[in-house]
Amino acid sequence: MKIVSGGLDDPRVQALLEHHASTARAQTARGSEHALDLEGLRAPEIRFWSAWDGNTLAGVGALRRLSESHGEIKSMHTAESHRGMGVGSAMVRHIIKAALASGMTRLSLETGSWPYFNAARALYRKHGFTECAPFGDYAADANSVYMMKELPAAGPARSEPTTRNTDRSERP
Repeated sequence: MKIVSGGLDDPRVQALLEHHASTARAQTARGSEHALDLEGLRAPEIRFWSAWDGNTLAGVGALRRLSESHGEIKSMHTAESHRGMGVGSAMVRHIIKAALASGMTRLSLETGSWPYFNAARALYRKHGFTECAPFGDYAADANSVYMMKELPAAGPARSEPTTRNTDRSERP
């Protein structure tokens, strides 16, 4: 599986996002749906990724910057054909790494409270997320579960070990 930045112009990604939004809305009370539409995912504070198994779309996920140190996971969804194969975990790990690289020290998310969202909540718990109070512009809502994870603060910059290329054929 390969996770790549972008993909919002790909019709397969658009179809999966539409499926995500429509199925989540069908399982949520009116007024409690918070999935972003395609244009919302194009906002400058959003980073979006798509996960691919060869040429088959396996899943999607996004990171919204709420502040310099706080981000929100958005639009996480795994294609039905790839459920139980680790796609969700791979995407959560990818988003956590991106948040850390961006200097974020807290990651939050909102998901549904209904049984349909049990697997999502279990996935986030598996990766260290715990329930919390509403954050950002969210208000208390019995249909929503808010979760967060504290991330380690960036330490002093570490230089990567350098490897010298001794193959003279690659030198100009």
